[in-house]
Amino acid sequence: MSEIPMIRAVAIDDDAPALRAITRFCTEVPYLRLERAFQKPAEALKWIGEHPVDLVFMDMHMPSRTGIDLYKALSPGTLVIFTTTYSDYVVEGFSFSAVDYLQKPFTFDRFVQATAKAREYMAVCVPREDATPEALVLRADSGQVPVPLSEILFIEESDDYVRIHLSAKKPLVVRATLKRMMSRLPPQGFLRVHRSFIVPLARIEKVRDNVISVGGREIPVGAPYERAFFEHFGH
Repeated sequence: MSEIPMIRAVAIDDDAPALRAITRFCTEVPYLRLERAFQKPAEALKWIGEHPVDLVFMDMHMPSRTGIDLYKALSPGTLVIFTTTYSDYVVEGFSFSAVDYLQKPFTFDRFVQATAKAREYMAVCVPREDATPEALVLRADSGQVPVPLSEILFIEESDDYVRIHLSAKKPLVVRATLKRMMSRLPPQGFLRVHRSFIVPLARIEKVRDNVISVGGREIPVGAPYERAFFEHFGH
């Protein structure tokens, strides 16, 4: 059996007992590593912006900011397990395609059940040292969307969004940056060639005069990326 990938997690909850429960339970699950626990959402978002994580445990109802607002502010692909005292919020949580929800007070067995779902996502869609992912799970308007890497033609940045051009489907638009996307893509298969473009190496049709042809588009190789690009191709 392959090694269980470690899941880097953060907990955000203004309810101190719930936060303590999550902290304690995480120490008892071998594939979870709780990086930080926060009672203040603003502090959590600032920290997460500087330290990418895989999973966030998040209270849906906090005085300063709702869990739904926080969810929308996270980078696409960040998995979320909502916690809530109110059953009325459960349906809303699933409408945003969270991995699962935990209704307080929750047991250790229920906690493990929820985190096991996150583990399943991670096993398929997150790079490990001994394996290359076959797909990314990205958060779009329609919810969590699996994107096979083999279907990506190129990725284009526009303002605060990226547009993922696919071979057999319409482009997928997600809220992210190219820097964040590159951190989730296998470096042996994808290369940033311009401040606005990432290309999969296997999709490059030709290169001429610092212009790449891929997926019916011509993409320029930006000056800051020229050396790395042409060294990679042996030019």
